[in-house]
Amino acid sequence: MSLLGLDVGTSGVKALLIDESGKTLASATSEYPLSTPHPNWAEQDPADWWKGTIEVIRSILAAPGVRAGDIKGIGLSGQMHSLVLLDKQQRVLRPSILWCDTRTDKECREITEQVGRERLRSLVSNPALEGFTLPKIIWVRNHEPEVYAKIRTILLPKDYIRYLLTGEFAMEVSDAAGTLMFDVARRAWSKDLLGILNVPPEWLPPVFESVDVCGHVTRAIAELTGLREGTPVVGGGADNPCGAVGTGVVKQGRVLASIGTSGVVFAFSDQVRVEPGMRVHTFCHSVPGAWYLMGVVLMAGGALRWYRDTFAQDEMTLARTSGRDVYDILTEGASAVAPGSEGLFFLPYLVGERTPHQSASARGAFIGATIRHTKRHFTRAVLEGITFGMKDSLSIMEGLGVEIQQIRLTGGGAKSAFWRRLQANVYGREVALVNASEGPAFGAALLAGAGTKVYSSLVDAVENAVKVTETIAPDREEAKRYAELFGIYQELYPALSSSFTRIHTLKQ
Repeated sequence: MSLLGLDVGTSGVKALLIDESGKTLASATSEYPLSTPHPNWAEQDPADWWKGTIEVIRSILAAPGVRAGDIKGIGLSGQMHSLVLLDKQQRVLRPSILWCDTRTDKECREITEQVGRERLRSLVSNPALEGFTLPKIIWVRNHEPEVYAKIRTILLPKDYIRYLLTGEFAMEVSDAAGTLMFDVARRAWSKDLLGILNVPPEWLPPVFESVDVCGHVTRAIAELTGLREGTPVVGGGADNPCGAVGTGVVKQGRVLASIGTSGVVFAFSDQVRVEPGMRVHTFCHSVPGAWYLMGVVLMAGGALRWYRDTFAQDEMTLARTSGRDVYDILTEGASAVAPGSEGLFFLPYLVGERTPHQSASARGAFIGATIRHTKRHFTRAVLEGITFGMKDSLSIMEGLGVEIQQIRLTGGGAKSAFWRRLQANVYGREVALVNASEGPAFGAALLAGAGTKVYSSLVDAVENAVKVTETIAPDREEAKRYAELFGIYQELYPALSSSFTRIHTLKQ
């Protein structure tokens, strides 16, 4: 018996086949391009997603010992927010406008003006932000009316793949919650919001829970891919909830801190909690009847990479000649510096910031430099600044009454022993590593298992397949020191925000 997870990501599609214990049986990845035809635009051709999906499924089924008839179910994950538009013949009308596309600043203001910020909070629990799906729809209406007139169906990436696999239109709650058209509290489309903005509700597919079976592999697709006809396909989940499922963040008290290019703080919640300023997102979890809060640092690991590429040429040369990892060399130097980098702070706002400032004009900065500071101080300040940015989200969540017992780490921030200890001390909480490292595709496979009754529930699936492999408790004295430093860090953006705005408006 096996379970297949498919993750339609931004850089490629990944397939992961696991057994019921969570052991990986086979995996495959197929990459595809991203198009940036204009500044601030990011688009992809959904045909590339489908081509990649066929490739990875065939690759999985060609692996030694794998039989299509043993696959009990398929779970889907994918990039959130990205817009897919179909006409009445179910043909794609234009390239998908992706989650990272920021052309919709004007449309976000339009939505906020028409609906009202507080009404948005009450109807959909979130503000109008460029990444969400609804502003992209309004942009098409404003700039491509001939395309808008032909729309009959609106989907998200993984749900377009579902349609091609099964012939069924469906979406599940965790992805729907990120469209800005979904009543997160009631887990249903917000007809009130759609009415205010004159977006036809019939364009939107039925919504299910993430573990619900939403279709079955058709005969034509079985012949095309080698899958067994009739294989169940469950709702699945957006990439962040699936990543959380794959690390066991399916119970109260568990939080995920993922540091990749961006940084994500994901906290389980057994009830709807909406921060008054909507500085963190409130979305539906893939766990039935549960929600989550999410904060995003736009440049987390990306800020460290920028620092490496810009200032660490000597370390990169040493890495090439010695065979060592350049990040190990950098963190080794940082470890020789005391917590707080002798008063040197780094703001990681290199591309603006999402949480907590929601500001496109925010800028990165080193603050507090003196003649005593060396490259080692600057390296440690970058690592501390990124981690402080993550703690911004945690502090907001704690203020909403979210219970935080353990923070599970993934991504590049989990690979370094030094950075793991640093996170424990900055967060002031126990941090943990788990055995699962396959990302959203693993969570999607577990959802397939829960939906096809391989497991009694999704929580049972996680407890069966996800195990903690390491825990790190915070050092009491360093945690106290970082709590003081975090207070200073939080003062820096307000002090500089007006200057950042003026800098942002300068002609480049």
